[in-house]
Amino acid sequence: MNPNSLNPNFRKVGFALLICILFTGNLFAQSKDWKEKSIENKEDRMQWWKNDRFGMFIHWGLYALPARHEWVQQREQIDHDTYKKKYFDLFNPDLYHPEEWAAAAKEAGMKYVVLTAKHHEGFCLWDTKTSDFNAAKTPYGKDLIKPFVEACRKNELKIGFYFSVIDWYHPDFLIDNTHPLRNSKDARAKNKDKNMDVFRKYLKDQLRELLSNYGKIDLLFWDFSYPGEDGKGHQDWDSEGLVKLARTLQPNIIMNDRLDLGSDAWGWDYKTPEQFMPQTWPTVNGAKVPWETCQTFSGSWGYHRDENTWKSSNQLIAMLIEVVSKGGNLLLNVGPTARGNFDDRAMERLQEMGKWMRFNSKAIYGCTEAPAGFNKPDNSLLTYNPKTNRLYVHLLQYPFKTLYLPGFKGKVKYAQFLHDNSEIKYSSRSSAKDGEHMTITAGENDLIVDLPVVKPDVQIPVIELILNE
Repeated sequence: MNPNSLNPNFRKVGFALLICILFTGNLFAQSKDWKEKSIENKEDRMQWWKNDRFGMFIHWGLYALPARHEWVQQREQIDHDTYKKKYFDLFNPDLYHPEEWAAAAKEAGMKYVVLTAKHHEGFCLWDTKTSDFNAAKTPYGKDLIKPFVEACRKNELKIGFYFSVIDWYHPDFLIDNTHPLRNSKDARAKNKDKNMDVFRKYLKDQLRELLSNYGKIDLLFWDFSYPGEDGKGHQDWDSEGLVKLARTLQPNIIMNDRLDLGSDAWGWDYKTPEQFMPQTWPTVNGAKVPWETCQTFSGSWGYHRDENTWKSSNQLIAMLIEVVSKGGNLLLNVGPTARGNFDDRAMERLQEMGKWMRFNSKAIYGCTEAPAGFNKPDNSLLTYNPKTNRLYVHLLQYPFKTLYLPGFKGKVKYAQFLHDNSEIKYSSRSSAKDGEHMTITAGENDLIVDLPVVKPDVQIPVIELILNE
């Protein structure tokens, strides 16, 4: 029908009806509150993070000067004034070159970096208007975060801020069971004169600076809640108000689960097991959820000169593989020195991981847990890319000549080493004739992979299996 042939009044009514429908739809969209929106667009927000799988954590603050763990103030029960007097005027990281940090992360195969904008000690790495306890007021005299952000963007790394809601510096922060002065009766007695409303406003003012002054921020790592007697939880922080502010300022930011909002779907985007490997993919109410384990090279997050339980490069690579094999991410921590450089021990391991990732990153990026029906061989881990339909067998312990793939018969189109794309032959034999004492056999539905006797010059060799459709 030619619309020009319609009665003019009918056309006017139709146009008015269309405007009404569009207005009503827009009004409905606007009526959705920030909580609903954050739940609805969670999958879109999380896409880059689920693909990238590997990030760098950086713990840096005044605690780099004593070099005895980032909780040194709490462990040694040092009051703020003494702590500040001893270290604040000595903080002058002359070797701070964030371009080197970003380059080290990128070369290691990491895709995002999370920096401690403020740790529990309350020292801020940026030139905050909320406090004089910040890097710009030290002898260094400059904002440390701006050049960090610029270096990350230059190296195409996603940017994250760690932000502690604990703050041992602030005079209105109630002394509790984690505070450095937890055992001081005199300090505890002063709690009656403190006003946590003032502290909550302080947190929001700091958060507003961080999420307003540095452009797009991709990730926010909150730390941390400890509800219960003599602790602090979501009401103490006004966690809902903090999340709302973050969502308002940075709608696409993703956040972890440490604000004591575990039962609220809008209150977190991913789970954060720390310093341990979950046995299986973590779940909430029976459903698998996004997760990331944060781990250290040694036993400390901040620079710890004399801590010697450093993980080997092989352990770290295996850790990354295992995390991805369970559908998760790895956030691996470096604690820069008080001069602002990475410890040689950290650099050595980053370089080794980068060497492995250069040839094997296809088995990490975009990968996840293997589909049901694919069981890992002995001394191996499996990762899977659902877009390419390729399965990766990570050989944690290199076998002698033969690798058995249980139940893989009929599922594999082609096999190759990932580091050089060299073909690997395989077969299926469930029986041998009498006298064939050198014929390798396996289960009826298994594959027998023929490997070279000499292990490839790779920390952990990876076999790429191109699967049948």
